[in-house]
Amino acid sequence: MIWIKRIVKVLATLVLSCIFFLMLLFRNDISKEEIDQKYATPQSHFIKVNGQNIHVRIMGQGEPILLFHGSFSSLHTWESWQEELSPYFMTISFDFPGHGLTGPDELQRYSIKDYSHLALTLAENLGLEKFHVAGNSMGGAVALQMASTRPDKVLSLNLIDASGAPIPSIGTLEKEEEGSSDKGLIFKITSNPIFAKLLLKCTPKFLFAMNMKEVYYDSDKITNDKIDRYYELMLRDGNRKATLDRLSIPREYDFDFNVVKMPTLIMWGKEDKWIPLKQAYLIENAIPGSRLVVFEEAGHVPMEEIPTETVAEYLSFLGVEIRKDYIKEPNYLTHVH
Repeated sequence: MIWIKRIVKVLATLVLSCIFFLMLLFRNDISKEEIDQKYATPQSHFIKVNGQNIHVRIMGQGEPILLFHGSFSSLHTWESWQEELSPYFMTISFDFPGHGLTGPDELQRYSIKDYSHLALTLAENLGLEKFHVAGNSMGGAVALQMASTRPDKVLSLNLIDASGAPIPSIGTLEKEEEGSSDKGLIFKITSNPIFAKLLLKCTPKFLFAMNMKEVYYDSDKITNDKIDRYYELMLRDGNRKATLDRLSIPREYDFDFNVVKMPTLIMWGKEDKWIPLKQAYLIENAIPGSRLVVFEEAGHVPMEEIPTETVAEYLSFLGVEIRKDYIKEPNYLTHVH
């Protein structure tokens, strides 16, 4: 009987330890008012689109460029790009529903098609007839959906470590794995129903630090401010539940690469751990005339990790001549057919 009591004590200790650990990780949502005050800027606008208040940041004048962020991110990922692009173009970034300062959508319109429709409606509300589109990761899939749905509206396309590569024709398991994406730790955790429920209230900050080490190649560029931003925006009232709702529904997209004939630049971080470089070649082959630029020392978010080099390449693609002393020589490889 003594050994049974010992086992019970050990189990009780483990249960109490787990409860104490979860209590340490417990985090309340951050109110909309508090998060807006900290992360909104003078360029921020809240525009009603399809019944939702969408957080939009508009900078510059000229031909418009729509900038789409990726999953778990926000419009803040484009801060450096908007600063460099705004002297030549009107740049428009916004937080997709379930992200950033926009917050959750009561109707749970979180699919790729939903986001594409939202972006098209926002452009219409802003009076934009035609526009350039750039998207990273999930935002790249939204950009592809827009280019497929309304190619007449899209002046040019910039896909940065984008999801949505076509599945290779040979249906082997290996090939199917090549066409897959979003294999980061955060996706694996949220796909587990038990951990997903815990994340609604117990969201560890170290998880976001680990997440950023996955999407950045150079961990020295990961600052505490960036980790805080990603973390606190996820804690915005309703965003955690919205994220789980978004990941639980089908992505629902319908790409038609045959109509994507506008000038297309594909940019990729060679060290991308979430969406491997092989998918960039699949997209390049699917879009005739597209050009692929691979940045050697960058991960999944090169526009955030190496903004100067990437924005210079994008400006060149858009026909803006950059001064030779504008930046140091960029470290990239250009894929040639």
